[in-house]
Amino acid sequence: MAEKPNFWIGFACALAGALLWGFSGACIQFLAENYVVRSSFISFVRAATAAVLFLAFMLAARRESLLSLAHSKRAWPGLLLFGVGLYLSQITYAVSVALTNAGTATVLQATCTVFVMLFTCMKLRHWPRPLDLLGLVCAMGAATLIATQGDWGVMVLPVAGLAWGIANALSETLYIMAPQRLYLHWDRFTVISCGMVISGVLAALVWACGALWGDAPQVPAMDGLGWAALVLGVGVMGTFAAFGLFLYGVSVVGSVHGSLLGVAEPVGAMVIAAVWLHTAFSAADWTGLILMAAMIVLVSISGARGEKTAEGGR
Repeated sequence: MAEKPNFWIGFACALAGALLWGFSGACIQFLAENYVVRSSFISFVRAATAAVLFLAFMLAARRESLLSLAHSKRAWPGLLLFGVGLYLSQITYAVSVALTNAGTATVLQATCTVFVMLFTCMKLRHWPRPLDLLGLVCAMGAATLIATQGDWGVMVLPVAGLAWGIANALSETLYIMAPQRLYLHWDRFTVISCGMVISGVLAALVWACGALWGDAPQVPAMDGLGWAALVLGVGVMGTFAAFGLFLYGVSVVGSVHGSLLGVAEPVGAMVIAAVWLHTAFSAADWTGLILMAAMIVLVSISGARGEKTAEGGR
């Protein structure tokens, strides 16, 4: 009886984290539509806010684990690659939202599941499983449907938006795969915290250089609502809380259930954008979302079967 409440707490945390990621996408769309704010500045505030909060938590609660990882020279190459991937995923997502909308950008982002599967197959030198291939078909069908709206002779989705969306998926693939070896020696939260700090430093450097080279003001003119959407909506809730809740939830319910709950992210982004920002989504958009959700489910089931097969081999 004691394990049941823990499972449902983990379930709720993972679901809340995925929805908060979707909420951050709607906040970024709100900022892009109502203020003159550059994507580099959004990524800087987002990464810096999350980095400060993660670092403060680690210094207060897990100082020894943090110092152990920071002093390990062998860990730094993987950490740097992880931090770069985290930063790139944030800035490419912000640009993708600005060129399309929160729902479309989040659906394109979800194709990272397929890229992870393909790169893993290349690394292990074996063909994808049948369910993985079916998932790939669903993902490509979803992206094509959203881009053309069912009219195969017309590209409704801007080419730049599609390109930045795919770049976002590739950068997310990088930060998912880069720290896998680190997780074998340090707990996930410590690795994530260090990656976030590195991402925050990179975001600050890129924004500072952009302010020197570009013609935009260093700090955009926004009212209280804009700053609340940026700092609280994107930084605190959409990055720090989303990562913390989702990762804790996955540690309780397991990776398979966590991946399935992650489907709530694009769903949340599209629903919140439709209700809050009155973004119009067509039947083709919603059909593409359903195909994307089917892809994630298929790849998750295939991964679960693979884990069982591996365990049986031992």
